[in-house]
Amino acid sequence: MTGEQTFYEEIGGFETFRRIVARFYEGVAEDEVLRPLYPEEDLGPAEERFLHFLVQYWGGPTTYSERRGHPRLRMRHAPFAVDSKAREHWLMHFREALDSVGLTPEQDAQFWEYVTHAATFMVNTPG
Repeated sequence: MTGEQTFYEEIGGFETFRRIVARFYEGVAEDEVLRPLYPEEDLGPAEERFLHFLVQYWGGPTTYSERRGHPRLRMRHAPFAVDSKAREHWLMHFREALDSVGLTPEQDAQFWEYVTHAATFMVNTPG
């Protein structure tokens, strides 16, 4: 052990990630652009998958891979038409979620850089 904290630990661990993802899905639930991209009637399973993905990505427990295998993000999102408008709405809700947890400016910038890159990577439909 180097004694350095992971980003997961640095920002408060599971509880912080849970709060971010819960706030994000509150926005998704009411969003006319994004909600149709979630075929499940209950957003709970999608929320749980996203929570565990982010936790693992940032250095927390590997629950996501243990349950679902390799993330294969583009492949998992391929059945859904994700365009630039969906990207904008996704980022709007994620911005609100990040703002709700009061990260330091440096932590916020690091998280935001990742999610903006990931959101752009998921776009698979013109428009």
